[in-house]
Amino acid sequence: MLKATLRSFLAHKGRLLLSALAVVLSVAFVAGSMIFSDTVSRTFDRLFASTAADVTVAPRRELRSPLRTGALLTVPASLARRLSGVPGVAAAHVEASVDTVVILDSRNEPVGPTTGAPTIVRNWEVTDHSPVELTSGHAPHGAGEALLDADTAAHQHVRIGDVLTVQAQPGTFRVRVVGVATFTTTNPGAALLYLDTPTAQVRLLGSTARATSVTVDAAAGVSDPELKRRVVAALDGGTYDVRTAGEQAESAAASLGPFLAIVKFVMLGFAGIAVLAGVFLIVNTFAMLIAQRTRELGLLRVLGADRRQVRRSVLTEAVLLGVAGSTLGLAAGIGLAAGLIRLLGAFGMHLRATEMAIGWITPVAAYVIGVGVTFVAACLPARRAAAVSPMAALADAEVAGVGRPLRVRAVAGAVLGTAGAVALGGCASAGRTATAVTLLGFGVVLTLVATVIAGPLLVRPLIRVLGGAVPAFFGAVGRMSQRNALRNPRRTGATAAALMVGLALVGGMSVAGASMTRSIDHQIERTLGADYIVQNRDFVPFPQRVTDTVRGTPGAGLVVRQRLAAIAVRLPDGKRVETVVSGYDRRLDDVAHMTYTAGNSAAALADGHLAMDVGFARSHGVRLGTVLPAEFQGGRRGGLAVAALTDQDTAEGFGIQGGLYTGIGTLDRYAPGTPDAALYVDAAAGTSPGLLRARLEKALVPFPNVQVRDQADYKKLVHDQIAVLLYLVYALLALAIVIAVLGVVNTLALSVVERTREIGLLRAIGLARRQLRLMIRLESVVIAVFGAVLGLALGLVWGVCTQRVLALQGMKSLAIPWSTIVAVVVGAAVVGIVAALLPALRASRMNVLAAIAHE
Repeated sequence: MLKATLRSFLAHKGRLLLSALAVVLSVAFVAGSMIFSDTVSRTFDRLFASTAADVTVAPRRELRSPLRTGALLTVPASLARRLSGVPGVAAAHVEASVDTVVILDSRNEPVGPTTGAPTIVRNWEVTDHSPVELTSGHAPHGAGEALLDADTAAHQHVRIGDVLTVQAQPGTFRVRVVGVATFTTTNPGAALLYLDTPTAQVRLLGSTARATSVTVDAAAGVSDPELKRRVVAALDGGTYDVRTAGEQAESAAASLGPFLAIVKFVMLGFAGIAVLAGVFLIVNTFAMLIAQRTRELGLLRVLGADRRQVRRSVLTEAVLLGVAGSTLGLAAGIGLAAGLIRLLGAFGMHLRATEMAIGWITPVAAYVIGVGVTFVAACLPARRAAAVSPMAALADAEVAGVGRPLRVRAVAGAVLGTAGAVALGGCASAGRTATAVTLLGFGVVLTLVATVIAGPLLVRPLIRVLGGAVPAFFGAVGRMSQRNALRNPRRTGATAAALMVGLALVGGMSVAGASMTRSIDHQIERTLGADYIVQNRDFVPFPQRVTDTVRGTPGAGLVVRQRLAAIAVRLPDGKRVETVVSGYDRRLDDVAHMTYTAGNSAAALADGHLAMDVGFARSHGVRLGTVLPAEFQGGRRGGLAVAALTDQDTAEGFGIQGGLYTGIGTLDRYAPGTPDAALYVDAAAGTSPGLLRARLEKALVPFPNVQVRDQADYKKLVHDQIAVLLYLVYALLALAIVIAVLGVVNTLALSVVERTREIGLLRAIGLARRQLRLMIRLESVVIAVFGAVLGLALGLVWGVCTQRVLALQGMKSLAIPWSTIVAVVVGAAVVGIVAALLPALRASRMNVLAAIAHE
């Protein structure tokens, strides 16, 4: 039996190739994501470990902010002198470093990364932990000199002697590049500009008496924990954050966690789609191979092989396929990880491919997934193979049990479909977001499984409708193609399932994305009353000079400032929520249309008061007049009275809870020095909005990162952000389509082999090669459109339910992108044509007599 199994596997290796490709794709994405994330983690662990000082003394940060507020916390620079006398301290260094700056070259173009990595200006202090070393020029001395990192200099074409402009919160200044520093470790993609220490303190922090942190080097024989204990004792209970090198590296690595989590989520999403679609392909392939080998299996049974041996033979072939696919997939995953590392290099983050991390769990996961998926997918075909009776097989009868599974499918599909429909109905009517999300997840899974199970039952009624026009347009050839698609509902359903899964996903996410876009558009239209909003491109707060420039622009009328501050509030239900509070000038109502259920803007913006979203207030037992204990960055505390409740239909999906806002006077008391984050600007009387925009843009030329936006610009900004999510979904769709194409190609190719004699007879009675190719292509199109319609119907239901979840977060508008849906159906027909090209060509080239004589 083992010899027979190996010979059978080698004899059908061409037919199994496309199934192996599905395994390769799924394993490649799993292995590639694991290798890439492990490599990034290990590289940055080394970076953080090698650049962290033995002990770092920094301001205590009590709050985590989902937005960059521009708040700058400092420690006294005198701590360095104070700590240098502590026993066990070899040296203490002042650090002055900020990442809320803009660097401009002589052409007024930003010098820095465009990938989200920070632009950092800091003091030049040579220690054993410096991430860079001076490689050309000399160190900066005095107020007009600076060093630039080599990668930024090369990318932005900056040379020694060039003059750069630095826009920092205290003011704008110019420096001349006098040297270039090269990274000695991994370049994380940031742009680094170095000033001498006094200049950095004055220009970045406003005074030589301030520092962003103080680093301490340990003397020989003194451990980091012991040094930390001594430093803490010397600080005498000061409110500082003191960390060892290990703790500092661990904290920095934790901040990288969200980035790695996103990478893993995206790539494992691709892997999941590949695995799911691959299962259908493998099941179909083995089912068709077993159907074609009915006589061969029957002969084995006649010669003495029992059912267990036949089943084991088929599963052994599946394991061999899984091992081969997993091996190739692991190699492809290594190549994929190397490609991602090179891609990061193009964006400025230089990792070394030679230091690629391949842990033992990666190959284990690759083979478990590849072999496991193939084995599980082949179990049902193997069971059917074992059920073939010897005499029925020798007589070329149909495989036993063809009718019964359809009845079982009907019952199972109905039960699961009903349960899924109940879950989705509960999701649509739920009043709490957590409950709705849970029910949505159950509903999506159950309805997907139910549709896959019941798919063959839907083949005949749907294909008769969808393919009804085919005979009318293509005559007898079209009728034969339609009947071929109806011939084996099980096979047609499994072939279309991979495409159905991908299109259900894209349909659901398209509805969700379109609904989000329309809801936010309506919110912008309802709320934004100013002619223009002035903001930084990356929403980082800007220097005071920008506000002064806008106010001094001819034609600028009312200017209302917005500031952001991190805050923690203790709610009546006992929960402590860390979020962001906005601060506005008193004339907020003139530039924004606020909807209140209680109170008004005047009350909310009064000193010591705030406004809160009414839904958030109800969830936590907050009422009008409730005084909330509040804590701000830097340790300032106070009680803020809830003076207004708003109903703005805003979403809390961006990490900002509560919809809190207050007056700028309140922020000046509890978060002094907070810079402006946005300006709401109205044109003065006698100045048209168009003229004001032209004047604002001209006045803000020295600040190229600052943009002037109106309602249309804001809508476009939101559309672009949502489009990023949809592009990911469309990429998943593309992967699902690739595997679906493989499935259709495999099904048609095996079907051509199965129907060799039939094709020969058709050719003998006058069917032309062109007509034969058309028949197979039409069959493929019918199958693809069937999968598309089924998937889009399922996706529309999912999308509507997802919109009901979003409605609980304020996004109450439902939008269905009909143009996308029509385009997907047309695209499915194109996919069907492409998938049929090779099988149709092969069928048309058959020798007629050889085909008729085929056994």
